[in-house]
Amino acid sequence: MGMPGGSEWILIFIVVLLLFGGKKIPELMKGLGSGIREFNNAKNDVKDKIREGMAEEPKETKKPSDES
Repeated sequence: MGMPGGSEWILIFIVVLLLFGGKKIPELMKGLGSGIREFNNAKNDVKDKIREGMAEEPKETKKPSDES
């Protein structure tokens, strides 16, 4: 199953317009945009933390002494 073509996108847009009405679509798009922005911010935060963790020097761990 491939990506929808031009006529399929038009049909999808018409269905969305009929379901939600013209006044609700800007609100939906605003919510979608803020959701995508939050997702990208969280993704970038995780990337930054991983890079910081990789850049840190490994901590020295004390090995148990062999004193018997």
